[in-house]
Amino acid sequence: MSEQTSTAAKIGNIVVWILQIVLAVQFVMNGYALFTDQFVAKFDDIGFGQWFRYFTGVLEIAAAIGLLIPRVCGIAALALAGIMGGAALTELFLVTNGGFKAAVLPIIFMVWALVIAAYRREQILGLLRLVRK
Repeated sequence: MSEQTSTAAKIGNIVVWILQIVLAVQFVMNGYALFTDQFVAKFDDIGFGQWFRYFTGVLEIAAAIGLLIPRVCGIAALALAGIMGGAALTELFLVTNGGFKAAVLPIIFMVWALVIAAYRREQILGLLRLVRK
């Protein structure tokens, strides 16, 4: 590997770590917010009950922590992408005050998480190889 390629790879890794840290902070705050009364009405509209609000908050916080662990950061990013895909679909089809405008932020977070997952695909593939053994 040339020195330029090595430098570019290091810079790319630093940029992705910054993206992961910022996304992790955002999802710790999002997950915490789900434990407040702020989202009660929205989860009532969804119809699964308030247990689903707490479950989603725990998933978001766990995935955020996972983004900070090198071995599982790719899988954590995929998990967040899945959670945000579900949130976007919920905003589009289930929530009474939803719609595309409300789905934009979850879509942005989903794409952000997918970019991280794509960059961390070697960690994801390594974990899959371990599971198959």
